Amino acid sequence: MKITSAILAALAAMSAVVTLPAQVKERPIPRIMKKDGRFALFVDDAPYLMLGAQTHNSSDWPAMFGKVWPAMEYLNVNTVEIPIYWEQFEPRQRQYDYTAIDKLLAEARQHRVRLVVLWFGTWKNGSQHYMPEWMKLAPDRYPHMIDKNGHSVDSPSPYATASLDADKSAFAAFMRRLKATDPQRTVIMVQVENEPGTWGSVRDYSPAAQKLFEAPVPPEVINAMHVTAAPPSANWQDAFGSEAEVCFHAWSVAKYVGQVAAAGKAVYPLPLYANAALRDPLKPGAPGSYESGGPTDNVLPIWKVAAPALDVLAPDIYMNNDAAYLKVLELYHRDDNPLFVPETGGAGNTRFFFAALGLQAIGYSPFGMDYNGTRSAAESSKPREEFLTPWAMNYKLIGPMQREIARLNFEGKLQAVAEQKDKITDTLSFGAWNATVSYGATRNNRAVGNPEPTGRVLVAQLNDNQFLVAGYFCRVDFRPAAAEQHRQFLRVEEGTYENGVFKFLRIWNGDETDWGLNFGAEPLVLRVSLATY
Repeated sequence: MKITSAILAALAAMSAVVTLPAQVKERPIPRIMKKDGRFALFVDDAPYLMLGAQTHNSSDWPAMFGKVWPAMEYLNVNTVEIPIYWEQFEPRQRQYDYTAIDKLLAEARQHRVRLVVLWFGTWKNGSQHYMPEWMKLAPDRYPHMIDKNGHSVDSPSPYATASLDADKSAFAAFMRRLKATDPQRTVIMVQVENEPGTWGSVRDYSPAAQKLFEAPVPPEVINAMHVTAAPPSANWQDAFGSEAEVCFHAWSVAKYVGQVAAAGKAVYPLPLYANAALRDPLKPGAPGSYESGGPTDNVLPIWKVAAPALDVLAPDIYMNNDAAYLKVLELYHRDDNPLFVPETGGAGNTRFFFAALGLQAIGYSPFGMDYNGTRSAAESSKPREEFLTPWAMNYKLIGPMQREIARLNFEGKLQAVAEQKDKITDTLSFGAWNATVSYGATRNNRAVGNPEPTGRVLVAQLNDNQFLVAGYFCRVDFRPAAAEQHRQFLRVEEGTYENGVFKFLRIWNGDETDWGLNFGAEPLVLRVSLATY
């Protein structure tokens, strides 16, 4: 039998098909959805709540991963935030090293967590320290900012065209790698830069910057900031007065970051965000007293029009003042911006995860949660998990039902609160029913507040007279909105969630319900059915 070239080609093709590895099914690309004024992050085509934790800055090296995953497992996270460094990714110009990102993706899948990758590019906390060496050694081509006195500042110039072009190319290459190697959508969101802006100078005073500062303000900025008193073709000083330099620098930095984001999104349209080093929302201080140029609360509209490729502007919250912390959540929960807290700290702030849920947060993430950080002498004598425990409590409670919580929040059926100093009760209204939350109360005692504010709770309405309740260190009771009616518990079920389904454990009654529903230090989920008499 004569074997023709066509037959040989067909046999070769069949052999190639047989020897190819099984193809991974491509999942839907994560996206942010809005409905009735509420946002949700959709992952695998369903609302997803990021129970996150961010690693220390220098943890994304394969040799360090062994100190990342045990901490994340202890925390019960579903999402890990971890950096990718420009200097690591592009050690030589236009020569990309995929080692770290490929290893990270493989290990994240092995540990069954999703990733939010942080692009440490032109900016990291206001400086250019993560630029590759070949850029650092060429400051004339990749310049720093210039301050009022004509001196270089430890911050990159947002007018450096060569720096912008290099960052756009590198970030696009990084996103291209993700698209090619992550059909599983292990990475669900990407941060573009890190706390962009400047410390030590309100803005750039280089000749190029000064010329733009004296030029007319772009009309989109005038409209976004609702400036009505400025004359036509007003320059920045005329339009914004004492806030002129802050607004100008925000526009300059946001335009740069927005172009980097757009370059990456054109390749692979994952949700993108920028994070902010905050100013105090209650006592903001004068320009120069906080990082200038980033998406602080006073310039959010500028960032929105300057960087439309960014889906979220997110606050990094390290405030220990209750009122200030809650005000930040309120300021970043906007009709044009989903609330996402990508960094926070302070063991006393763990309860504010619930406050964020009450404002439909799509995710929350404490910082420095792996074991790669240095420990003080006092800390070294304690179990290494101890500093993680307050955060782990939240995720241990919410983790098994995180998809259900995300869905209920997106549908507007969930409310959540956190205890504040000197506030011993909260009331949540659900139409015909009010849920009263009391802190520091047990049995028939009145609420007095916990010694340290640790109470937090969520209440979600499952139907007209049925509620899901979960929390710590508080009491919850229900009252009919109609004053002439009285509450009775038809059925209070304790249970757990498995694969998104409530699994009944027991019925509460008697001592467990006579004075309301008490939540202590153990994870507790109740399904409560009510009636009136």
